[in-house]
Amino acid sequence: MGYDTVTVARDNRVATIVMSRPEVLNALNERLIEELAQAVEEAERDDDVGVIVLTGAGRGFCAGQDARAMPGGGGEPMLAWDESPEEVRRGLLPILMDLTSRLLRLDKPTIAMINGVAAGAGFGLAMSCDIRMGSEKARFVLSSDRMALIPPLGLTWLLPRILGYSKAAEIVFTGRPIQAEEAERIGMLNRLVPQGELEQETMAMARQIAKGPPIAHLLSKQLLRQEMVRDLEAHLEKAAAYQTVCHCSEDHREGVAAWREKREPRFRGK
Repeated sequence: MGYDTVTVARDNRVATIVMSRPEVLNALNERLIEELAQAVEEAERDDDVGVIVLTGAGRGFCAGQDARAMPGGGGEPMLAWDESPEEVRRGLLPILMDLTSRLLRLDKPTIAMINGVAAGAGFGLAMSCDIRMGSEKARFVLSSDRMALIPPLGLTWLLPRILGYSKAAEIVFTGRPIQAEEAERIGMLNRLVPQGELEQETMAMARQIAKGPPIAHLLSKQLLRQEMVRDLEAHLEKAAAYQTVCHCSEDHREGVAAWREKREPRFRGK
């Protein structure tokens, strides 16, 4: 299948899916979200694919949801300010939540190759993969706080399980960027390698895994993820409800306005 915002390459039982909007650091718009979900599904169904590698084109992994596609962001909005909470829940949120669920429930091993910033929903995509390889340019940012939103793509479910509760709470409540060395130290990155060696090292690991026994890998992953995903759907449903409340708040409008005007937001709890 042909894509506009995603490229897919297959080699040695490895499918590499590249988010390809480098001019905006691969920020997610509706088209990219849909095509990424389709590419992941196709790789999952392909018996000749043993490992899926996810990365971004250009200087970044994924800058999160395209702020220009937010209401008041200056572009064509995916959701409008005047939409009801019910319309918000039926609009973009199910697409994003479905992408998270799809990545976490994949039977095949997944590797995120993080070549730059992973912000917001991009942070969520990276953490949804089984293994994360990054270079010194990797940086994790929870941009949702500045937009008066909750962390996207199941990060409130993922981060405590990967990092522990206290470290997850610190990251969620402060929104401070996590640089590559700290990311490796606290377990966000499995391996930190020089930028010039990132693709080579990632593909070497992917090919090593892809040569392994498919049935054993499938069953091993199901066991590894079994306890983790037991309450996933309920968490994502609740997160969608909470995100809807945030989206419909005055604070979210202020966050988008502050982003456009390049100033600090002034939140009032409304």
